[in-house]
Amino acid sequence: MFTGIVTDIGEILETELQGDLRARIGTRYDVAGIDIGASIASDGVCLTVIATGTAPRPWYDVQISAETLSKTNLNSWVPGKRVNLERALKVGDELGGHIVSGHVDGVARVVRMRPEGDSLRVTFRAPDELARFIAPKGSVALNGPSLTVNEVDGAEFGINFIPHTQQVTTWGGVREGDAVNLEVDTMARYVARLREWG
Repeated sequence: MFTGIVTDIGEILETELQGDLRARIGTRYDVAGIDIGASIASDGVCLTVIATGTAPRPWYDVQISAETLSKTNLNSWVPGKRVNLERALKVGDELGGHIVSGHVDGVARVVRMRPEGDSLRVTFRAPDELARFIAPKGSVALNGPSLTVNEVDGAEFGINFIPHTQQVTTWGGVREGDAVNLEVDTMARYVARLREWG
């Protein structure tokens, strides 16, 4: 379980197809404190740590299944790519964002961008089957960070990225056309399911 508050920007150091995709992610985390089997949200995807090391810099390895690759943008990972990282929530940690599972629902696409004061307004297009779960002033996780939806128009929705978010996540480098990991709010999913049965 996560909160959508990014605590490091990692870097893809290498990838290798070994049946599943294996990726090595460079990090500023103290890898001595990361257990094998631990979960780390990497660009919003909950991945299991299978190895760690410190040379030439701290890193951890993950395996990514074909199913995960089909539902996320992780098939675009190449060495040098920067990724948002968040360690799993511990009992007693502050819930600064919203409850995020790291189970990505699908891939949204950046369709428009414009400056708005010091911030950046970005419009995304969600997959049609996920659009009904996105509501104005609701929460979504996009490539990991917990974000507030400003407006919704059909399958399109807008997010305002303040300068701080752009500086401490990879959102400072967003471009039109980018594919983005989308996790809709868990509560929205359950409300929709209950309405189906109501």
